[in-house]
Amino acid sequence: MPLSEAEIEHYHNDGYVIPEYRLSEDTLQDIRADHDRLLKRHPEYRDYCPMLLRYDLSFLNYARDPNILDMVEQVIGPDIILWNSSFFAKPAVNGKKTPWHQDGEYWPLRPLATCTVWLAVDDATVENGCLKFMPGSHKVKELRPHRTNNDPNFTLHQELLESEYDDEKSVALELEAGQMSLHDVYLLHGSEANDSGKPRRGMTMRFMPGTSVFDREKAKQLTRDLGVVDHSDRTIYLMRGEDQTGENDFQVRL
Repeated sequence: MPLSEAEIEHYHNDGYVIPEYRLSEDTLQDIRADHDRLLKRHPEYRDYCPMLLRYDLSFLNYARDPNILDMVEQVIGPDIILWNSSFFAKPAVNGKKTPWHQDGEYWPLRPLATCTVWLAVDDATVENGCLKFMPGSHKVKELRPHRTNNDPNFTLHQELLESEYDDEKSVALELEAGQMSLHDVYLLHGSEANDSGKPRRGMTMRFMPGTSVFDREKAKQLTRDLGVVDHSDRTIYLMRGEDQTGENDFQVRL
């Protein structure tokens, strides 16, 4: 189901959209089973797994969904590269907070461009720590000042300065399981901790246009400078179209 003209306009104006398309319960059960299997092998990722495809290629199947790729194509164009997929598990009772941030602060892409598909694996509500967005905050197309915060109760450790956002003007992105949002790389967002009795699992798929380069040297530099996850040795996948830059390295890395 493609995005409507109104949905495309919402994405470009507000920096995100919640499409009508949603995944079936059968597919959600498959994702939950894949995640359970991952946690049995890697319990250290109970809160957040930054690189799903390094550990289990089953998750690649969900990024191949033609309906998802159709929607992504409508906002970034016909040349689509999947460069990451991650899982924010946010378990019940003690799920960690994600501070206000811009995704691009962490990412080794040039030029910086990505559409993130954020999939609700469980119902995501205010009570269990759903995403919060600052509508329209992507329009300047600039990274705002961040600082390092090594709070052990955070999933990520680069956070926006408080002067850069107004929590009272944010929008809570409540989603039913199977729903998803698409959001821009520059959009300001975060989420509260989950102290409810219900988990709030969410899976992301990060798609960049074929006009961008996944810069592995820049990835190493970001790790040295900011202490973020080292993306330099991951496999990226051409999902549709062509690599227009001719610079992306699609070598399989295990």
